[in-house]
Amino acid sequence: MGYLISIAMVTFAVLIISKIWKIFMILFWRPYAVTRHFRKQGVMGPPYSFVSGSLPEIKTMMKDARKKVMDSHSHEFTQRVLPHLHKWSSLYGNTFLYWYGTQARICIPDPELAKEILSNKFGFYAKSKTRPSIKAMIGEGLVLVNGVEWVKRRRILNPAFSMDKLKVMISRMAACTISMVDKWKSEAIEAKTIEMNEHFRQLSADIIAQTAFGTSFLQGREAFNAQTELQKCIVASSSDIFIPGTQYLPTKSNLHKWKLDRKMKKSLQLIIESRLHSQSSGGGGSSDCSFGDDLLGIMMDTENTNTGPKLKMKEIMEECKTFFFAGHETTSNLLTWTVFLLSNSSHKEWQEKLRQEVLQNCGMEIPDADMLSKLKLVTFSKVNMVLLEALRLYCPVIELIREASQDMKLGNLLIPKGTCLTIPITMIHRSKEYWGEDANEFNPLRFINGVSKAAKHPNALLAFSVGPRNCIGQNFAMLEAKTVMALILQRFSLSLSPDYVHAPANNLTLQPQHGLPIIVKPLQL
Repeated sequence: MGYLISIAMVTFAVLIISKIWKIFMILFWRPYAVTRHFRKQGVMGPPYSFVSGSLPEIKTMMKDARKKVMDSHSHEFTQRVLPHLHKWSSLYGNTFLYWYGTQARICIPDPELAKEILSNKFGFYAKSKTRPSIKAMIGEGLVLVNGVEWVKRRRILNPAFSMDKLKVMISRMAACTISMVDKWKSEAIEAKTIEMNEHFRQLSADIIAQTAFGTSFLQGREAFNAQTELQKCIVASSSDIFIPGTQYLPTKSNLHKWKLDRKMKKSLQLIIESRLHSQSSGGGGSSDCSFGDDLLGIMMDTENTNTGPKLKMKEIMEECKTFFFAGHETTSNLLTWTVFLLSNSSHKEWQEKLRQEVLQNCGMEIPDADMLSKLKLVTFSKVNMVLLEALRLYCPVIELIREASQDMKLGNLLIPKGTCLTIPITMIHRSKEYWGEDANEFNPLRFINGVSKAAKHPNALLAFSVGPRNCIGQNFAMLEAKTVMALILQRFSLSLSPDYVHAPANNLTLQPQHGLPIIVKPLQL
């Protein structure tokens, strides 16, 4: 008996010592070794602080930046949304090392190196580990999974975003938008100030709910509201020190997050159960897909197939979270910032140019696939050029993070395994080296010959990323934006309200911190 106790004690001691050694390596040795490794390559950066890394400095700079207000005619806001990267690039050069807690990060503002990272097909630069609260909000879906699992999910979901299916969705996009603009028209006999950001959030949520899930914003309201609240919690704690395991403690913050997560899951579960009930009672689907041919139907139908990849119900739930968030958050922000640019007194002539193009191609009719094809991604389409320029100046995604899954050589840099690479989209989109001296100005004509020729580097525009993990919904987003903008420009003139406060903010995506009040005036055409 004593022998067994001795063995158990030795085993326990070995486990404790191994844990202590692992903690020592993470907290002390690795920061020292990585800093020394990059210093030898001429890469400097702010010093590492025990456990917290650079987070205290990041938190202070972010807090101070949110207090600043900008001139509404200025589009250079890097120092407001990425103040730490803006400051450190001026101190240490464009490529530098900083610490997100104990996680080493290298800033990579070079589009050629960004292309090399994002185009890698072998998983050498995977999505980095995210905090549990972010996983709870957007789900462990296509955006976060890596490797073979990502390949399986992408293969399943690709058919939902084929151009044939997207064309069918245009009528639903238009119906949702008409419902919104009709309310504007009934309320604005002469002119009315409307909070555009909130209206676009509800509109894009309604569109993704109807086109991808066969439901409506009202039915998915709980899920959308819960995600919005979770987003606020995440933004508030994004620069706090995170200690693994603390997500399981019943703190006030965690209890609130758990409650929101339950609400979101319950709402999504009701949507899934409604589809199951519809199918079982013979009311759902087409001959090709028993649960329907939209995104939800395609995912659910994998359970009934004998061949090909399948999704479990838990995985379907996670993908629902991902597409509920990604499907409305990015598009609503694209619409918000496009309207801001067109309403700005510095660019009002572009609003009239777009209106004339829309009226020429669509008249006062509801846009369909054929009409929108004339506003497609081709040379001389003013609508397309404006949307691309809005994506460049006010890209919803501010930065991309990837993690080296093994020791890598990137350009002239040797990157140790586990090092994260920050691709600052906001900085690349404003680089005068690639976009010219007018990089901070609104100039849609730079896209007159297409995206690849708009800058000195063909991949300088990273709004939808590049490579195999580019945004699966980019065609959906552009079709939605064109549909919504066409219907608005047919019916209203837009002017920036004097109450507008220009303060772009990093809320995981780029949002106007104080909203976007716009004066809408019905047109008599």
